Amino acid sequence: MIASVQTVRTTCPYCGVGCGIEVEHDEAGKIAIAGDPRHPANFGRLCSKGITLGETLGLEGRLLHPVFNGQRVDWPAAIDAVAEGFKRAIHRHGPDAVAFYVSGQLLTEDYYVANKLMKGFIGAANIDTNSRLCMASAVAGHRRAFGSDSVPGCYEDLDQADLVVLVGSNLAWCHPILFDRLSRARTRRGTRVVVIDPRRTATCEIADLHLPLAPGSDVLLFNGLLAYLAGNSALDRRFIAEHCSGFTDALSMARADAPDMAALAAGTGLKADDIARFFTWFAATAKTVSVFSQGVNQSLQGTDKVNAILNCHLATGRIGRPGMGPFSVTGQPNAMGGREAGGLANQLAAHMGFEDDAIARLARFWRAPNLARREGLKAVDMFRAVADGRIKAIWIMATNPAVSLPEADLVRRGLETCEFVVVSDCVAETDTARYAHVLLPAAAWGEKDGTVTNSERRISRQRRFIEPPGEARPDWWIVTQVARHMGWAEQFPYEQPSEIFREHAALSAYENNRTRAFDIGGLAEIGDDDYADLEPLQWPAPEKEVSTKRLFADGWFTTADRRARFISVAQTTSPGDSDRDFPLVLNTGRVRDQWHTMTRTGKSPSLASHDPEPFVEIDPDDAERCGVRNNGLARITNKHGEMIARVRISEKQRPGSLFVPIHWTDRFSNKSLVSRLVPGRTDPISGQPDSKNARVRIAPFASTWSGFAISRRPLRPSGVDYWCRRAAERSFVYELAGENFPASLGDWANDMLGGSDGNLVSYRDTARGAWRWAKLQGDRLEACLFVSQGKELPGRDWLSALFRAETIDASARRALLSGVAPTAETDDGQIICACFGVGLKKLMTVIEAQNLASVEAIGKVLRAGTNCGSCLPELKELLRHEQQNAA
Repeated sequence: MIASVQTVRTTCPYCGVGCGIEVEHDEAGKIAIAGDPRHPANFGRLCSKGITLGETLGLEGRLLHPVFNGQRVDWPAAIDAVAEGFKRAIHRHGPDAVAFYVSGQLLTEDYYVANKLMKGFIGAANIDTNSRLCMASAVAGHRRAFGSDSVPGCYEDLDQADLVVLVGSNLAWCHPILFDRLSRARTRRGTRVVVIDPRRTATCEIADLHLPLAPGSDVLLFNGLLAYLAGNSALDRRFIAEHCSGFTDALSMARADAPDMAALAAGTGLKADDIARFFTWFAATAKTVSVFSQGVNQSLQGTDKVNAILNCHLATGRIGRPGMGPFSVTGQPNAMGGREAGGLANQLAAHMGFEDDAIARLARFWRAPNLARREGLKAVDMFRAVADGRIKAIWIMATNPAVSLPEADLVRRGLETCEFVVVSDCVAETDTARYAHVLLPAAAWGEKDGTVTNSERRISRQRRFIEPPGEARPDWWIVTQVARHMGWAEQFPYEQPSEIFREHAALSAYENNRTRAFDIGGLAEIGDDDYADLEPLQWPAPEKEVSTKRLFADGWFTTADRRARFISVAQTTSPGDSDRDFPLVLNTGRVRDQWHTMTRTGKSPSLASHDPEPFVEIDPDDAERCGVRNNGLARITNKHGEMIARVRISEKQRPGSLFVPIHWTDRFSNKSLVSRLVPGRTDPISGQPDSKNARVRIAPFASTWSGFAISRRPLRPSGVDYWCRRAAERSFVYELAGENFPASLGDWANDMLGGSDGNLVSYRDTARGAWRWAKLQGDRLEACLFVSQGKELPGRDWLSALFRAETIDASARRALLSGVAPTAETDDGQIICACFGVGLKKLMTVIEAQNLASVEAIGKVLRAGTNCGSCLPELKELLRHEQQNAA
């Protein structure tokens, strides 16, 4: 009998591009992932993370049952524990003593009920989201300039622009589908691309001009641009006069901040000729889109940076029309949906603020006389309040603040001493879950039903195609049950997400009268069937079947007088530790194939192969001065903490700066948590942390030995100064290093490989400083461990291949202990193309053997670069190096 196959259209759970996905699944549980060709965000294309979603759906590590004080309980007991815990804290200390910390991984319906419970009925505004860490400055900048948190443009503008300026955005790695779209537009119509970023990232492969500005000097650069536009007849004076206010003051401050090209060059560290070229192109190009992201937002002056960019678009009238406008691209799949539902501590639902009329309006709609009257604590301040005891009870949903927030050790100490911690998650063992008094099993992607909103204001359906395993439940259901047990059953009657969505839509239109841009009132009476079949649409959608691509083209803004605001901003110097003690600036960010704290992507062997280990990127001169060597380990420290990472020496890194990825946590490496080094400084307006400007120093990590282990089951390394873990097919690979040699090698190896079960065989060559162990169950290889003092270790790939078989033969046993592959090694090297598993060594061999001279030729032979395109910059770099070597 042939199993019936069903196809479900849903939305990717990774970045804010919001790609549509088609999932084919059958009764046997077989799942195939593909891009949805009908979805207007991606038209069928997916990046490496989206393509490998099927590898992340297993139940390994899932939280499947409620847990209270370390003991499994049923749902009624868990709900009662949460409700009573919060009621107790409120009774003793008042509503401001409790808090929710939520996530852009939640669906809009989840966000809506959580916000309604906290602000509407508990009566405090202490609900904030991890979007505070990535998008808060963009939100604040939009609100100051436009009167609302509204992104004016759409993805089509990237197809139609003649100039695209990427500011603090590594689009190639963080939003690969948009990068691919821009690359195609550049090839098709000659779109110019300017990249403004201290690092030379993969995105620079399509740049006509790269401006490696000094970290934090964006305001100065864009103030200089505003002054240049005014001095070179490039202003839209009619638009300014009819639709804006504050221009004279903003221009005056910009001219004072950037009086001439010499001051600009000195302040930004850029060449005057490069600045002039950028200014000339911007002034002469009507169809200009400025895309900005974390490099702008994650700053002590992030909001001012956003407004400096918006000022230049308002000054030229380049907003809301095809091919032009400022464009904030979000980091999470539902960062925007969460903001619509009120997930930020300084906003109410439906994009309302804490003005008296908005508070009264929302209180009427929700019938909530106890509605919060003032803003709550933003993320960093919220966890400081946990640490100093002001917050007595906190509920953390679908996020991992013990890793992602700055000053991570302070966050952990606070959670450890907090009276009552609740964590809702789909993963049983996160860095945050270990502090929970109550663990609630939440549904994961694929098991949830609701909506998300992407970076272009497009609402898409996320549809369930897997039944939640064990006792996992949707987040909206969990919050609803707690609200009922706290006494508000009538106000939380929801039995399915469509009911929540209708209320959310109705609130967006309630007493709106075009005073708020966010209006999806046309969906307020949507039926359950239509909700199930809802096609992607952009807001505003005030009437049924009405969707709006762009905002503000008519000059109508959502301020009190309907005019946009120019905001006067000036460059400031970020505070920091003394340069003498900590001479380097630490920049943090993402890598191509990982996501946040790797609770999902960390399961995928395909994604682990591109960047298998935490690393620090450093300029060659800085590396020489600090004594660190390429591929060695280094220790990075400041007054907040320390970490260890593998060194990558690169001329792409700006001198005086380091770059470290954010993804590795204590679950994947014992000393590679970069948030330990990030200070808790925040933008005074947005509350967003200054995540790209920590002062640090770097020094070699003096290891006396190194090694690796491979195991079918996760290990718990002990007696190791440094370890990191990655997924491989049917196994886990651990890299190891230590400053001191274990006192008893045999006992240590036995503990490392999981104790006494199985047969442990070993090889020792003390004279050469080489030791090897293999653990077998009959003819099945369970684990192996290789240790060396100075001697190069064998490759991992052929050893990992042994774990893909159920048994090993005599030649494989001999190879294990000799450390030599029984046949020619098939190690393809670091994976460059994750979509098709094409490694560096294989690429170099084929490029040289077949004399390949273009990425198209590589694609025809190896398929690399023919899918999502995120590896194209690296392929081009390989070709360039090969051509240089040949020359």
